[in-house]
Amino acid sequence: QLQLVESGGGSVQPGGSLRLSCAASGFTLDYYAIGWFRQVPGKEREGVSCISFNGGSTKYADSVKDRFTISRDNAKNTVYLQMNSLKPEDTAVYYCAADTSVSLSWCLSEYEYEYWGQGTQITVSS
Repeated sequence: QLQLVESGGGSVQPGGSLRLSCAASGFTLDYYAIGWFRQVPGKEREGVSCISFNGGSTKYADSVKDRFTISRDNAKNTVYLQMNSLKPEDTAVYYCAADTSVSLSWCLSEYEYEYWGQGTQITVSS
């Protein structure tokens, strides 16, 4: 069974850092593009960042550009989201998603992805 599991969430003060991991089980991520999304209750899911299957291309939402970095280690079957200079407005449940056929132009759209993790909570507060 294809499964994605996020980890690394938690609470942090403004200006702090966290690194999220998205680990796959039941399949190899080698041929999958990965997206990170976040959602706040009552709001639509927002695309945060995405990375191509080989890590050669990445994309970021304007709200996180220059603060977040997406990377992948296919040998570990894991994708990471390094989040620096966190702000209270980054508070959300963060999800990773995977699919084999994702256009870079649309990779921040949740509709591009078939497989989803359960999410991990990030809370940024003083």
